[in-house]
Amino acid sequence: MRGSNFSYLIKQGVVSVWRNRLMSFASFCIIMVSLLLISLAALLAADINVVIGSAEDKNEIMVFIDDADEEKLVKIEEELKSNGYTANVVFYSKEEAFEDKKAQMPEYSDLLNALKENPMPDTFRVTIKDISQLDEAKRTFEAVDGVSEVTAPYDFASVLTSLKTTLGIIGGAMLIALVIVCVVIVYNASRTSVFARRKEIGIMKSVGATNAFIKFPFFIEGMFIGIIAGGVSWLLTKVTYEALVSFFAEDFTIWKVLGLSNVIPFNDVMWYLLAFNCLAGAVLSAIGTIFSMGKHLKV
Repeated sequence: MRGSNFSYLIKQGVVSVWRNRLMSFASFCIIMVSLLLISLAALLAADINVVIGSAEDKNEIMVFIDDADEEKLVKIEEELKSNGYTANVVFYSKEEAFEDKKAQMPEYSDLLNALKENPMPDTFRVTIKDISQLDEAKRTFEAVDGVSEVTAPYDFASVLTSLKTTLGIIGGAMLIALVIVCVVIVYNASRTSVFARRKEIGIMKSVGATNAFIKFPFFIEGMFIGIIAGGVSWLLTKVTYEALVSFFAEDFTIWKVLGLSNVIPFNDVMWYLLAFNCLAGAVLSAIGTIFSMGKHLKV
């Protein structure tokens, strides 16, 4: 294709957007809403993973130690850190535990102060990397020399693991279904747009225009509409997402407790999302338009 023809077809594609502005606007709205729903659904799924991950980070195994000197405690801590399960280890001395217990039970402070020996054990609070490995980690820690007891929140871990799996399946299924529905809607919108201009296509075909020559302006038109729709959907996603996060974070303390404060900031993903929206909009619109032209080219 010569450069002059190429520039002419691009110009025709862009001009067709305004010439057929009613159908172009309809396609624009459908693509924009479709991408908005997909973007919000993807952000929601990502935030659910972040919130659950944040809850996992707070999950701790308590490792209680028999009477041990400083050297022994250092050795135990090194063993607790030197395995594939441990993410973090925090030492909680028996002195700290005893003071905390007295603060929690002020009515028994005189009785506790009268004790000759500190009854609280030295403890290590161990955060594990993967909550699904809780049982294996507990058995490993119990085998460490000097450890008297290990307690792990099995009920919490079981609920959290089940919740993560269930929400992952539901979120993935919903996202796939949403993408399929959006593709079908965009395709049908493209068919409607092309059908309204079937006479124009028929005339071009009758005077000897090749299929590629006919398709190219429609392809450019579809891409142009899709890119604009992608940009607008990105802007609406930003406004909607930030408004929702701000609303829940300010007015519902319970969401903060559940980890809403750790959700993904829009600025961290804004350029990736913009690129995805514009690319997806261009591809969906352009390909939908080309595929819907098939029967109208058979003249």
